[in-house]
Amino acid sequence: MAATLLTNEECVLRNLPNLSDVRFMCRILESLGADVKVGRGTVRVRAKNIEGFGDYDLIRKMRGSICILGPLMGRFNEAKVSMPGGCVIGARPIDLHLKGMRDLGATVRVKAGYVHAKARRLTGGESFLGGRCGPTVLGTANVMMAATLAHGTTVIHSAACEPEIEDLANFLIAMGAKITGAGSPTITIHGVRKLRGAEHRVIPDRIEAATYALAGAVTNGDVQLKNCNPGHLSAVLDKMKEAGVRLDVGRNSIRVKPSKNLSSVDITTMPHAGFPTDVQAQMMVLMLKTPGISIITERIFESRFMHVNELARMGADISIEGPSAIVKGGQPLSGADVMASDLRASAALVLAGLAAEGTTRVNRVYHIDRGYEDIDGKLRSLGAVITREPGQ
Repeated sequence: MAATLLTNEECVLRNLPNLSDVRFMCRILESLGADVKVGRGTVRVRAKNIEGFGDYDLIRKMRGSICILGPLMGRFNEAKVSMPGGCVIGARPIDLHLKGMRDLGATVRVKAGYVHAKARRLTGGESFLGGRCGPTVLGTANVMMAATLAHGTTVIHSAACEPEIEDLANFLIAMGAKITGAGSPTITIHGVRKLRGAEHRVIPDRIEAATYALAGAVTNGDVQLKNCNPGHLSAVLDKMKEAGVRLDVGRNSIRVKPSKNLSSVDITTMPHAGFPTDVQAQMMVLMLKTPGISIITERIFESRFMHVNELARMGADISIEGPSAIVKGGQPLSGADVMASDLRASAALVLAGLAAEGTTRVNRVYHIDRGYEDIDGKLRSLGAVITREPGQ
């Protein structure tokens, strides 16, 4: 959606979920002056008359809003973006985003909660985006978008390899950008003078698919996921198989079958194509249902075990040792009142509630609507006894 700012022509994005973050991004684009039309699974954006620098109070509340930095710099050689917000899962500095803009010749400063970036004209260059915990996904996206309209050639080293980066590159290419290497650690962008409008179908959400697959596994259920991309979930599916979960994997589908004799597995989160940090909490719930001891090590975000204390309210036996959680599984979980701290923790607590005896009440459920469309309705269709309280 941010990439639509790179052209004054209409862009059409299809297969978009009805998420609070999507609706929020629509408001951000409108605050910049874009004409945004929302349909069922479709968003049309024409960023013809972009004025100002967006609404501070809107942009600061959502981490993904930092992605407007690159397109604004690419198209106008100037941007003023508020420092972003998001889930409280640990430090997520934007220093690599700013470094990337400087690598393209921009002057960047942070003042009064805003990032100010400016250049006479962006110029292609070499940009290394490897961080302490691996490449930056949003930073790679920002530099790649800015570089599409820069003068000359840009090479991003230690680029993020996530499928979402490759998908963004495909959209930019449809707009007329010249990009090679997306999905690999080295991305090359040859700047062009102008981008055009384009239509693009967004890839299926691999984290949503993983969450429902694990929902089937923790309840010993029979669940088939359609219109997904199993190739984007190889690390998750591999660990599920190692744990004894029976899977039938098709070209665009995954079926989770009732499974017996599950066994514990150790997991370490890593940048793609390793085990994704966004599935760590959900996988922990499966390990709680599995006899034995498993060690789950978080290498991406240092504060991503905030769901552990809430799972303990349900009877989970988990201890934290540095970046690792030692999970003693095989004991029954019991329903309790729990508090969601972030998006994926919310999903994990819902999965734990499905697997627990008695009733579980998940509070602050607004987090979950940022990444899951109608999760309660979809789970009810699979046989879950789940309701959303009024106002939640």
